[in-house]
Amino acid sequence: MEEHVVVRVLSFDKAVTASVVEEINRTSCHCNLPDAPSTDKASVIELTAADRERIARTPPTEAFVIAHPVRTRRVSVLEVSPGVAYALLFGVAGAVCAVGARHARQVDDDDTRRGLVGLLVISGGWAITHAVLLVVPTIDLKTAVYLVGLILGFGTVFAWLYFCSAYTDRSYHRRPAYRRAAAVLYLVVVAVKITNPIHHLYFTTTVVTEPFAHLAIKQGLFHWVVMGVSYLLAGIGMFALFEAFAESEYDATPLAGLVALAGLPVVLDVVGYATPLLLDMIHAPIGVAGFTLGVLFVYEDRFFAVQLAGGVTGPTVFLDRDGRLREFNHAARRLFPAIDDAVGGPVDAVPALAAALEASDDVATVEVGGERRHYVVTENQFEVGQGSLGRLVVLSDVTRIERQRREVERHNRQLKDLSEGMRHELRNAVTVVRGNVRRAMRRLEDGDVSDAREALRAATETTDRTTQLMNDFATLAQYGRSVTDPVSVDVREAAQAAWPEEAACAADAALIVEGGGTAAADPARFELLFTRAFEFALDNGASRVAVECDEGGVTITGDGDPPQGDTERYFDYGDAVANTTSGTALPMVRTLTQVHGWDVWIDPDYEDGVRLVVSWAAPRIE
Repeated sequence: MEEHVVVRVLSFDKAVTASVVEEINRTSCHCNLPDAPSTDKASVIELTAADRERIARTPPTEAFVIAHPVRTRRVSVLEVSPGVAYALLFGVAGAVCAVGARHARQVDDDDTRRGLVGLLVISGGWAITHAVLLVVPTIDLKTAVYLVGLILGFGTVFAWLYFCSAYTDRSYHRRPAYRRAAAVLYLVVVAVKITNPIHHLYFTTTVVTEPFAHLAIKQGLFHWVVMGVSYLLAGIGMFALFEAFAESEYDATPLAGLVALAGLPVVLDVVGYATPLLLDMIHAPIGVAGFTLGVLFVYEDRFFAVQLAGGVTGPTVFLDRDGRLREFNHAARRLFPAIDDAVGGPVDAVPALAAALEASDDVATVEVGGERRHYVVTENQFEVGQGSLGRLVVLSDVTRIERQRREVERHNRQLKDLSEGMRHELRNAVTVVRGNVRRAMRRLEDGDVSDAREALRAATETTDRTTQLMNDFATLAQYGRSVTDPVSVDVREAAQAAWPEEAACAADAALIVEGGGTAAADPARFELLFTRAFEFALDNGASRVAVECDEGGVTITGDGDPPQGDTERYFDYGDAVANTTSGTALPMVRTLTQVHGWDVWIDPDYEDGVRLVVSWAAPRIE
């Protein structure tokens, strides 16, 4: 009894037939020919009328080769037909869109969620109609399914635009005028498509056998107009996404690639229209499926981090619900260089970031290149993916505002200190003047003119100190603000110009300037700093004042009385010091250094007088 093996093969061209013959030969079979030579294994045969009739009853995507084994074994070669392959591809695309739509329901932003879910549902339905179109048996069913696909396909354009507008934080999808225009356009096009069997303006159908038997669509003029409008609108949405990615501080290159992937099927459409290599049909659902896989399952964190941080140029960090680092933008990388190696780990892996998040004050301070910068830290919690809770941390740079606030506080503190010093000094001055005047009156009544004159001299000196205090208050009001536009000032020239020749001659004191250099300072304030420092040195009994300058700052050394007690008291406006004649000289010196961003202190290790150290090498930038 003769045994037959039915071999179903993909019949693209003659090369396929030859490959089947080769396979049959390899498996030691020969064709079922009445006069087949016993030495032959297989060959291409001419089919009889009966064979053709039997083949005609099979699906048009299959062909028969009839063979029987020479030996006891039987071999069957199976290959998937192109129709089934296409149907499977679109079926998978539809399934991906369906899974993505379920996943996208967890997106936190309402508008983005609605747009994305709508896009995936409609696109998934469109993909399924493509798959069904390739497997249903009759032309009428194929035409009906194709019409449903056309209606769904045009709907994806508006779902795409809605999603792009919502994702990029635009308001087009909420404007009534745009919504009404979209609805009218959609309904008009759908009406033309539904009535196509009457007017045939949109498409006509025919059955073709290449590359396999399927329903071919010949598109009409209206189709090309609608397709042009669709591609234009879809391109607008893509442009909005590309613009958002370009403006984002995140590395959005993979996301831009996914958007390009969504538009790549246009190339397949052109190939299918111009060549027989692919079917002449719309491949857009495949691109949407690829886009869905990328943004919802591969780059999900970055995709939604870009949206949530839209318009934010400062550092942003995305943490999951367990506090692990997931994503960050370029600004965050610049602020926290260690963050590159901490992705997937706890936030404690970046100590500076952890300290900023745990800052008890409203403003967190971060060291950046030796400079202190100030940030307001805000956290936004949201749900994304399968209900997972995440946090988007945004650090807003408020350094300029914070410095201004601290500058105001510093200035107010100086005014407060000076006012306390003034109150203390005025109270003492009134007491001293009143006492000396009364003393002078008594001495005059007693005829002691010399003693009366001495008492009046003491009262005059007291009023002079009070006048100096008033002048200091005016100076503080004039020069107490921070220097914003410093210039290069020669230290030697400033010191020599500030030296009080008259007072120095009276005290028989000399100035020695050693070294040289420049300082970035306000010339008037810098010279006044030297003036008040020299005033203190002379009042402190110095006969020799030395100024030494180097790259880090300047020292002013007087050989007068060494400091007593806490040297910080010398810089307090309202505190009494060992030499009360120094008045507000050193407090004013500190004020003038602070407005430059410098620091000043008395060298505690110098015992042969008082050495003031003014440092600008490492200014205190707050």
